[in-house]
Amino acid sequence: MLFCTFFVFISSPVSFLFEPYQFLPIISPVNTFSNILSSFIYRPGPLDLHLAMFMPTLLNQATQEQMDRFFMPTWNLEIIGTYAQTEMGHGTHLRGLETTATYDPATQEFVLNSPTISSIKWWPGGLGKTSNHAIVLAQLYTQGNCHGLHAFIVPIRDMNTHVPLPGIVVGDIGPKFGFNEVDNGFLKLENVRIPRENMLMKYAKVEPDGTYVKPPSAKLTYGTMVFIRSLIVGESARALSKSCTIAIRYSSVRHQSEIRPGEPEPQILDYQTQQYKLFPLLATAYAFSFVGQYMKETYHRISGDINDGDFSELPELHALSAGLKAFTTWTTNSGIEVCRMSCGGHGYSRSSALPDIYVEFTPTCTYEGENTVMMLQTARYLVKSYRQAKAGQQLSGIVSYLNEAKQHRVQPQPVAARPTVVDINDLASLVEVYKQRAAILVELAAKSIQQEMQNRKSQEDAWNNSAIDLVRASDAHCHYVVVKLFTDKLGEIGDIAIHSVLSTLALLYALHGITTNSGDFLQAGLLNVPQVHQVSARIKELLSQLRPNAVALVDAFDHHDKKLNSVLGRYDGNVYEHMFEWARRSPLNATEVHESFHKYLKPLRSKL
Repeated sequence: MLFCTFFVFISSPVSFLFEPYQFLPIISPVNTFSNILSSFIYRPGPLDLHLAMFMPTLLNQATQEQMDRFFMPTWNLEIIGTYAQTEMGHGTHLRGLETTATYDPATQEFVLNSPTISSIKWWPGGLGKTSNHAIVLAQLYTQGNCHGLHAFIVPIRDMNTHVPLPGIVVGDIGPKFGFNEVDNGFLKLENVRIPRENMLMKYAKVEPDGTYVKPPSAKLTYGTMVFIRSLIVGESARALSKSCTIAIRYSSVRHQSEIRPGEPEPQILDYQTQQYKLFPLLATAYAFSFVGQYMKETYHRISGDINDGDFSELPELHALSAGLKAFTTWTTNSGIEVCRMSCGGHGYSRSSALPDIYVEFTPTCTYEGENTVMMLQTARYLVKSYRQAKAGQQLSGIVSYLNEAKQHRVQPQPVAARPTVVDINDLASLVEVYKQRAAILVELAAKSIQQEMQNRKSQEDAWNNSAIDLVRASDAHCHYVVVKLFTDKLGEIGDIAIHSVLSTLALLYALHGITTNSGDFLQAGLLNVPQVHQVSARIKELLSQLRPNAVALVDAFDHHDKKLNSVLGRYDGNVYEHMFEWARRSPLNATEVHESFHKYLKPLRSKL
């Protein structure tokens, strides 16, 4: 088959993006794309969605005939694609999307329309100026029935002249908070006709007479989003590790104030408050790195199962990728800002690179699913799993902890009423505590819904009235997953010294999470107040233990100076010399001051 094995040649127009992959036989295109994207997704550009969504969607949802027709032109950048899902009026709520694709059996074509102003596609990267095709998500209508969202390949510009095709109204949406290199666009469809074969039909199909053949799972339509969410988890680790690298390296260069009068100014990394800001984030960056690896491996494993016709793990993958995408991006987004502030005034300068990292990363909290909605999607899966477990069904996978027979009291109670046996220095014991916290909060959320329905509320109102509890449950579930995966990873490390320092990081991550969520652990009786005090004291000890290895731990992320692009985070520590040089290269210093003085300031002074 043509696309099982193919080669990237230097002559290929797209090969300049993939220098490490020139002449490399690609056995699994999806695996290769995730490796490529891990290098390119962070730096925004007009081809982002072509690489990250258009091509993977073809790989995952196109038939072999469609691959033969579309893929090589896409690979060679003859077809430049984008992924048009979000509309002006709807984003994460996919069922609310209004774009329609109505099948006309007389011509065997789909007729695509944007029936309202709110249905105009809005935000797709590369749509404004670059793309000549789009994969459009639209509500499928055939034989008078709506069958929900499906994906269609829609030509939007002439491939020779790049002029918009008839019925296509397309352009750029204007300036944003960041991503200035990306031409995010709008797309209005006015009776645009495409061949029946342009519907992606690997799973769902429309026969020539209009008969609809449903897919094995409705979630297959959202496979591209699951893929991207899995990548975003790894991107969270990269963004946070870069920020920690900059802040910790700079904190070892910067000297300020005095710990003891009369002594030299110490490195600011010697201050406990600085360590408390940065070392838990360093531990988090390592944790997210391991979680990102897990998500990548899990996605490829389950994708292989899907290709073999096994869809059993798709719901869990969907729920896990949604929740971890939200959990990691929220944490990373706030963590980048902590790193910036920990660098003092110099962190505010773009020479630090931290403002750019923040601006470029912040959209991940919104795109591919707004984070609160993502947490609620995960919660829906958790509540369903809880109900199945309560009904006696044996669960598998990451939610199998909901099967455990041990019942936990969820009301506040005296310490004496519930003795706790938690070793705060034992990661296995802490994993158990996080697991119990997650189970209790899932149970609380499920019972909240049940109570609301007993008060004659509809299922929908009961869900909305319990949404805060549901998000807390999802957050606790994701936190448990991260602690568990970090702990599991330690079992793969044979080097004693590396195992020791990573164990310290894992312990810091777990204990810091307890202090920031102490109310959950106390309320459920999982920990008592003296234990929480012990946790705080132990964290201080761990900060001191990590201090000698802090710079080495960020160096281990192996972010080259060219990729960091940070004066403060330089590997050689020559911060001030290069900061001065960076300032002197500013465009404002390219002209002589006296020119602006005579042109602007002197006439102004004469009027005063």
